[in-house]
Amino acid sequence: MPKYKRVLLKLSGEVLAGEKHIGIDFGTVKKFASDLAEIREAGIELSLVIGGGNMIRGRDADDYGLDRVSLDEIGMLGTVMNALAVKTALESINVPAKVLSALGMPPAAEAFSRKRALEYLREGNIVLFGAGTGHPFFSTDTAAALRASELGLDCVIKGTKVDGIYDKDPNKFKDAVFFPKLTYDEAISRNIEVMDTAAFALCRENKIPVWVISINDSNWVRNVKEGAEIGTIVKED
Repeated sequence: MPKYKRVLLKLSGEVLAGEKHIGIDFGTVKKFASDLAEIREAGIELSLVIGGGNMIRGRDADDYGLDRVSLDEIGMLGTVMNALAVKTALESINVPAKVLSALGMPPAAEAFSRKRALEYLREGNIVLFGAGTGHPFFSTDTAAALRASELGLDCVIKGTKVDGIYDKDPNKFKDAVFFPKLTYDEAISRNIEVMDTAAFALCRENKIPVWVISINDSNWVRNVKEGAEIGTIVKED
């Protein structure tokens, strides 16, 4: 029995790159689409925000002496490309999917509309939100929190490379302390980097739990379907 019935899954764009680490690996995307289909079949209304880190990151602008706004705009387009790649893979296995973009770009992607997004979810579509918030300087984490708040969803699931939130990088520090549960204020005060402060604050304001899990865990799909007590949950006491 799913713990959360209406969820938004937030992933880094690197998930779609596979072992290539950059760009889109369609073998990886097709496997990922099968995972999403399994979650949907469990009766969960599923939406996604996928970052554009497999394409470009606006925060890298200073390293190259380039304009941050321009790189953020390129990154927004990269997120739409990722969303379209996943949509295509879902449709190849007969799973209905829609892409709604903060930057309207018909016919590739519809402009975001709250009403349309809710209709598509009710109809059984997996809905992918592209182009972030449509504005530079805002991360796709913030976009995920914004869309979840607008749609009144039950949970934001943040898929990462580690199995939850630690006080420091567990891949670098053996003494890293794991947190099974945090409040929003604790996550913000500790400057937890798994999501940015604006995203945590928006979820706090709208009382949307943030569930941090490992996307590399072979059981992640089952865990989402069953609402397993794994990873880290960020919410009020």
